[in-house]
Amino acid sequence: MGLSLAMGPRLAIVVVAAGSGTRLGRAEPKAFVAVGGRTLLEHALESVFAQPEQAYVVVVAPSSHEAEAATIARRVAGAAQDSLTVVVGGPTRAASVAVGLAAVDVATAGRGVDVVLIHDAARAFTPAAVFTRVVERVRAEQVGVIPALPVVDTIARRDTAGVMLEQVDRSQLAAIQTPQGFPFEAYRAALAAVQSEVEHTDDASVFAAAGHPVLTVAGDDRAFKVTTPWDLRRAEQLAAGDRPSVRTGIGIDVHAYDESQPLWLGGLYWPGEPGLAGHSDGDAICHAVCDALLSAAGLGDIGSRFGVADPRFADARGEVFLVATLDLVRDAGFEVVNVSVQVIAQRPRFAPRRHEVEALLSRALGAPVSVAATTSDGLGFTGRAEGVAAVATAMLRA
Repeated sequence: MGLSLAMGPRLAIVVVAAGSGTRLGRAEPKAFVAVGGRTLLEHALESVFAQPEQAYVVVVAPSSHEAEAATIARRVAGAAQDSLTVVVGGPTRAASVAVGLAAVDVATAGRGVDVVLIHDAARAFTPAAVFTRVVERVRAEQVGVIPALPVVDTIARRDTAGVMLEQVDRSQLAAIQTPQGFPFEAYRAALAAVQSEVEHTDDASVFAAAGHPVLTVAGDDRAFKVTTPWDLRRAEQLAAGDRPSVRTGIGIDVHAYDESQPLWLGGLYWPGEPGLAGHSDGDAICHAVCDALLSAAGLGDIGSRFGVADPRFADARGEVFLVATLDLVRDAGFEVVNVSVQVIAQRPRFAPRRHEVEALLSRALGAPVSVAATTSDGLGFTGRAEGVAAVATAMLRA
């Protein structure tokens, strides 16, 4: 996935997501740990794409998760995918940043970009306003700019034995965050100059080592770095606080009749009726319910979560999709309050089995499900008895 070469944004943002995050104690790389049903990388990119200036965005990912990073980035970028790319990082942070800068350079052919921001995906909840503050000051003064918070704890120097030597004046200290911003060409030259030297863990130190000034702007408490399990818990609380306690979603599904297939609808087999065409069993009711649940939880849709390329769901029954969707919804911190479904079709005759369908779906979701059916009075494809349509509404509680 590459960036457009046409004259475009003046801003580039490199999102570093290649770290292992061993201190977090998780098997997956840190940026791919889920918080509130979405990875830290997804949360971070939401802030990146929420900042008001159009930008080239480069995500630097570990080789093991390049494909997943690309999927996440495309989902968040939406219509801005032409200004997005994902690359595999290097063995060190500096090497990963260099790869990201090279991707920007190739994409822009050296034209247009004047400011580059380097941002840690682990600082997933950094507000968009912090990005704007950094960019504006870089442009105004042509210096390195970093967001910073005042140090509120008493700070002391100690020796190797743990004996306190003296207290330090904290008024001269600051806690440094990201994104860190620099004039693009100057930072690229600074990074090239220190590649063979001691490893820098901070982008601003690379710029300062090359003799350039670095200034600060106000950071934000929400831009903390997820490093430990305690930080992860804090992130979960922040993610939960950003969403309303009750959410609703709507799902619609349509399938044409297929006389060669058995009919599965609402999780039930309907003998003597034409089946529904589809990658799985074509169960329009179950599929609409899944879309409604995913919509309410902000988790995309059934196509993006269980695509036709996934062999696990080929010819799968509707209940399989319901169970998989329910797991995603619960992992995102929600419980199902209720679901309502409206079926539009000429056949099958639904009334005799309506309560049976409601009972099955309610058991599967652990919440009340109501189902109603109607016809379209001869209008449209359902009126011509060409297929079935289902509309579902779901309510979730955080």
